[in-house]
Amino acid sequence: MTDPLLSVRNLRVTFATRQGEFQAVRGVGFDLGRERLGVVGESGSGKSMTGRAILGLVRPPGRVTADRMELEGQSILNLSERKMRRIRGSRISMVMQDPKFSLNPVMTIGDQIIEAYRLHAGGAKGQARQKALDMLAAVQIREPERVMAAYPHEMSGGMGQRIMIAMMLAPDPEILIADEPTSALDVSVRTEVLNILDRLVRDRGMGLIFISHDLNLVAQFCDRVLIMYAGRIVETLSARTLHEARHPYTQGLLNSLPRLDAPVDRLPVLPRQDSWRDGGPVGESLETDLPGGL
Repeated sequence: MTDPLLSVRNLRVTFATRQGEFQAVRGVGFDLGRERLGVVGESGSGKSMTGRAILGLVRPPGRVTADRMELEGQSILNLSERKMRRIRGSRISMVMQDPKFSLNPVMTIGDQIIEAYRLHAGGAKGQARQKALDMLAAVQIREPERVMAAYPHEMSGGMGQRIMIAMMLAPDPEILIADEPTSALDVSVRTEVLNILDRLVRDRGMGLIFISHDLNLVAQFCDRVLIMYAGRIVETLSARTLHEARHPYTQGLLNSLPRLDAPVDRLPVLPRQDSWRDGGPVGESLETDLPGGL
């Protein structure tokens, strides 16, 4: 069995409310190898909260617990903020959904990438500047010198997303968490961004957690898929067999997608079952051997 980059068992994220404790993530467990792992579910299913919990970004009154959360055998559960900063960005990076809210509007793009790189990797400013130029070129941005001097509002959505990917990958992390990185992009730009991510992950031998609500996209892009519902993983399976899913929730999501080859007057409504909230994973075991590479 290939040793995982990230191992998570029984992860829970709890918030205290006036009505009592609310569990946003309930008993999530998975291993991540050097692969593209898709996490799919509706809004509110706990996908993004899982990524934030891994990075230590859940703030009080939120509480994170787990039986195990390890990065290459090292526990990262509830580390101090000082220790977590050594991991966040340098070993695990996260690309947020909308670059307009992630980039600093009053700093040039070059200054932001240089600052992020030096914070995590150190080095002289000249070295950091060259790394920033190299990363902009790696995400297929033309005229990187011009882009370095520009401000975020001067960039399109697709350019902004590429810049965020360049910034997050500059320190050479081992794991990238991409939280719906293409949801705000048109189809042609989305394909370009996915190709960039695919190439960078393959070339660097990284692990990628790809959070999305688009089942067809995940089936085409990822190696494995976790299906989340109400804070739990209800099914885990290979991306190539996603359309053979056995759990009724996954089947309902697939049946709710419009199909050009089988048009219907009305798409079916997904019926809910209380048992889904408490059920365990269906399909591929969590202990399945991880891919050795992409």
